[in-house]
Amino acid sequence: MRKRKGKTMKVDSNSPRSSAVMRRYATGLALAGSVLLTGCFDGGSSSSSSSDNNEVNEQLFPANGKLAATIRRTTGGVPHVTADNLSSAAFGHGYAQAQDNVCLLAEAIVKARSERSKYFGPGPDALFGVGLNIVNDFSYKAQRIYSGAEEQVDDLNPESRAMVEGFSAGYNKYVEETDPADLPADCRNAEWVQTITPVDLLAHYRIAAQYASGAAFATGAVFLAVPRDESPAPTPVNPVTDTDKVEKLLKQVVATAEKGAGSYRGFEQMGLASNAWGIGKTMTEQGRGALLANPHFPYTGHRRLYEVQMTVPGYLNTHGAGLLGTAIPLINFNENLAWSHTVSASQRFTWYELTLKDGDNLTYIKDGEERPIKVETFQIEVKMGGTEPMVLERDFYFSEYGPMLAANAVDDELPAWGSNGAVNNSPAAYTYRDANANTNQLLDTWLKMSLATNLDEFQNVFEECGTTLWTNTTYADDQGNAFYIDSSSVPNLSEKSIALVNFKRQFSPAYAALFEEGITLLDGSTSEDDWVEGPCNGLVPYENKPKLVRTDWVQNSNSSHWATNPDAFLTGFSPLFGPEKSEINPRTRLGLKMLQNPMDTGMPTAPAPAGQDGKFSAEELIGVIWNNRAWYAEQFLPELQQRCDAIGSATVAGEDLTSWCDALQSWDGLYNIDSVGAHIFRVFIANYHNQSDTDLTVGFRPDDPVGTPSSPSDTNKGTPEDSMLQALAAGVTALKSQSILPTDELGSLQYYRPSGGAQPGTAQVPVFLTDPIPWHGGDGNVDGAFNAIGVVDSEFAEDTRFPRIDPSTIDDTAGLSDGTDNVDGWLMARGTSWHFGLEFTDNGPEAYGLLSYSQSTDPMSPNFKDQSVQYSNKEYRQLFFSEEDIAANVLPQGEMTITQ
Repeated sequence: MRKRKGKTMKVDSNSPRSSAVMRRYATGLALAGSVLLTGCFDGGSSSSSSSDNNEVNEQLFPANGKLAATIRRTTGGVPHVTADNLSSAAFGHGYAQAQDNVCLLAEAIVKARSERSKYFGPGPDALFGVGLNIVNDFSYKAQRIYSGAEEQVDDLNPESRAMVEGFSAGYNKYVEETDPADLPADCRNAEWVQTITPVDLLAHYRIAAQYASGAAFATGAVFLAVPRDESPAPTPVNPVTDTDKVEKLLKQVVATAEKGAGSYRGFEQMGLASNAWGIGKTMTEQGRGALLANPHFPYTGHRRLYEVQMTVPGYLNTHGAGLLGTAIPLINFNENLAWSHTVSASQRFTWYELTLKDGDNLTYIKDGEERPIKVETFQIEVKMGGTEPMVLERDFYFSEYGPMLAANAVDDELPAWGSNGAVNNSPAAYTYRDANANTNQLLDTWLKMSLATNLDEFQNVFEECGTTLWTNTTYADDQGNAFYIDSSSVPNLSEKSIALVNFKRQFSPAYAALFEEGITLLDGSTSEDDWVEGPCNGLVPYENKPKLVRTDWVQNSNSSHWATNPDAFLTGFSPLFGPEKSEINPRTRLGLKMLQNPMDTGMPTAPAPAGQDGKFSAEELIGVIWNNRAWYAEQFLPELQQRCDAIGSATVAGEDLTSWCDALQSWDGLYNIDSVGAHIFRVFIANYHNQSDTDLTVGFRPDDPVGTPSSPSDTNKGTPEDSMLQALAAGVTALKSQSILPTDELGSLQYYRPSGGAQPGTAQVPVFLTDPIPWHGGDGNVDGAFNAIGVVDSEFAEDTRFPRIDPSTIDDTAGLSDGTDNVDGWLMARGTSWHFGLEFTDNGPEAYGLLSYSQSTDPMSPNFKDQSVQYSNKEYRQLFFSEEDIAANVLPQGEMTITQ
């Protein structure tokens, strides 16, 4: 009998809901047949400003308990939802999202409930292996995704409650009134498309909150965390007929977890990036503020953005886009202000090395006292093809900080549980604390931002500990202010702890390497490395966050806060916010160059960022995204052209480069659809990156973050041994292997083509759903393009188990397909998504943009590819905001009123 320390909890395998929560929703809120679904509330909701707890706040809830909303769709299928109260507006929003994306939303809830294995089986996965669904389901239980939502639902304030209850009811209305046979092919007649509760929605938010933190450990690091000599394989609870089959599966599950844990390499793999500019009054045509918003997110899965305008007259009027399932949009504008988000360079979690008691793997010593590692038991159901699912059970382990981790599975330089640790050289175990694990009142930040009318009110959201989880915020307003803040959730370490972290980074290469991967390893044997709780519950408070107000501009393109504006460097902040006085990424360099030189075209055929007057308008800002400039082309193309001239017809690495160099000589340096030569430069720079760190002769200088590093070496210049020409030859070899010509236009090789039509956990095969749509832009990391797009290597739509076509690719080509699955060229699946340029005028906000992959994931919808074609053609649309504009542009049959 294994000795256990702490409390043991048995979790029911048949339902993720606790009996208390079930009783609550069965009697009055959100399950099928409840008062909520008949359109009534319990009448007890009130805002914090209400003096009587029994009084219904009519800005938040309907006085008569009946939800009602009007949905008007304009160009692109964008819903403009109007209602008399916040819950009804969320009700309309939930209904509209379900109309357009019901399959994705339903699958997100399956994931949040830890029920992928139940409905989709163990989960074959080409990247990680067999059994990933089992690993995920158990890991999410250990991370308290669903149980945490159950605990927080009763503590929601009235505003959050109004939003999650209303959105859930809207989604449920669509599901209940739609014949399962009429759903899109991805989920047609699927038993897992069900009505949802507010708890389900909150659990989904808890997963979204951890996209850039705990989610990285749900692929294996948490699952593998067991004491020495204990197997991480789960145990069947019910009788098993084919024991050999099950035993083989469980071994594969462990192998899959090992592979998944070892895949962690920071957040560069997560498909999360963005550009955002806040332009102040000295740099705009109207003398007010302006905003460039350009998130680079996956085109598939739960991280798709959805555009909506939500209006409650006299209370709320906001237009923007949010991740699927969020009850209020997240990148928004209202009458007075606008903002966008970019993924922060900060760290949202810390690891702790626990010093174990001698001879006891379940007790650790902290401040000289013994503390238990607690054990909890979880169960999941697994679809195995029979009439009844297999029930698996596993023990998971927890410290005071959170779940235990198999640190050695993430980084083989770290010890296994029970071996001598890296910090104290004593038997150790590892655990972590996640700043985004608790997301109570998560929606409040964005609601308050949407309700703000000026800079003071907007800043007050963060002064009151508001967080945007894993992003920066870049802002502009009608008074001409530009504001930046790293508004992410960052652990608040003491000055002593920070000093020790910085010391270790300086003198321990191993510690520095771990830190560069995004892991801050702290000493769990002392409370001195605990987070300083303070007013924000362990997060860095507003006064200690990097932030800047300007009247010219602020910007962020995923480099750290440091170079927000080089006229006012931001320094002296916690290292967990990201590096200072260090090299910035190519998109940041190009963005700064365009802001510092707004009338410089960069390339002869490109438009000047701010036109001829050097001041930005809304249309010029969307044009900045679409000018398709790329940092590396501007830095290296002239030099490469010179070396092409010098080499002439001599071969390099067996390649005659003449025709390829000719194409580069005439290339306009841009990544437009009709550009010839962009594809050649791409494979060149993809190879040159492998040696540029040693080939460049001018290193990085903090006083010139835009201009350095630079200057390729002249060694062997223009000869067959030239490092730049050798990189070009390697790229040419790859292009020739796919019969690509030097004269091909980029748009014939680079395209967007969604695929799907296959349900998770079935033998169905995904198919392409459109013809190829030529796609402009360049890879942000490889090409250094500001309009960043890219290829994703995954057989599933991001964060989901929806199969998609996933051709294998050629190394050092930025994802060029190798011809498998009859796929040629670059099949784009991430990058510029919801994007717009906005300027405040005397008549309010004026904005132009697109949602590049369109509103709907239903191939039968008219809004499945309409905006994708517009993006391809560079045809932006106005983002309607005023009642006059909305009323004048409602689509035929584009208006409906829904009630409950």
